[in-house]
Amino acid sequence: MDKEMNYGSDYKYIPATSIQSGRGIEVLSDLFSYTIQIVNIHLIGDPKTKEFVLVDAGMPYSAEEIVSVIENRFGTDNPPKAIILTHGHFDHVGAIIELVEHWNIPVYAHELEMPFLTGKKSYPEPDPTVEGGMVAKLSPLFPNEPINLRNNVKPLPSDGSVPHIPEFKWIHTPGHTPGHISLFREKDRALIVGDAFVTVKQEYLYKVITQEQEISGPPRYLTTDWKAAKESVSRLAALKPTVAVTGHGLPMAGEVLTENLAKLVKNFDDIAKPDFGKYVN
Repeated sequence: MDKEMNYGSDYKYIPATSIQSGRGIEVLSDLFSYTIQIVNIHLIGDPKTKEFVLVDAGMPYSAEEIVSVIENRFGTDNPPKAIILTHGHFDHVGAIIELVEHWNIPVYAHELEMPFLTGKKSYPEPDPTVEGGMVAKLSPLFPNEPINLRNNVKPLPSDGSVPHIPEFKWIHTPGHTPGHISLFREKDRALIVGDAFVTVKQEYLYKVITQEQEISGPPRYLTTDWKAAKESVSRLAALKPTVAVTGHGLPMAGEVLTENLAKLVKNFDDIAKPDFGKYVN
């Protein structure tokens, strides 16, 4: 039996990009957000102390770019202590096998994401019929089969702590996927959202390309539990974050974040939930 890690047989390069691709933003001195095509990875840790973790692992075939971004910020021969996954969709684990092999580091995810990360279970099929634009229509092309990280992936500690970043806690924010998590730091109310909500209308190609900032719920074509997704947004809003970085779109902070998040909670069914689609009811 093949003991190697492997991607699903539908793993492939996805030719989609945005104007933000290849750009990084230092959101805080120890929080760096970088866009790979249409998705963000995040580095948590101060370059001065050299200790850091990587949150999420980008698009397929982006490992070289991720390594280069990390070496620019933290120096060569200084790998992350771990990779923390907000969830296991293809655009968040696209380069993970190459990165794990390159650095020989552990991966952590919520226990409920494990079947999708150990080759046991595919996510539900994307829904191209969902209300939205071209990206939603193209979603059947996205890799959907589980990857298999074997024993390189471990469940996050059940006490809410996050290995190697003691100031952060993980919060279970399901809806987009069963084991989706967000990360929160109490002292400065910094929030790493994942895809529990995003700051671009991810279903619309024009908005993805231009990165027009607009708070929205999780990407519609891959979200299967809208009741849980709504509860997750309320849970994150209740934390009163001062700055938020998301899986898709630009960082949001201050009053803009507070107002937009309040609006999203109040009008979730209008803003986030599609009017039609196979997972809507």
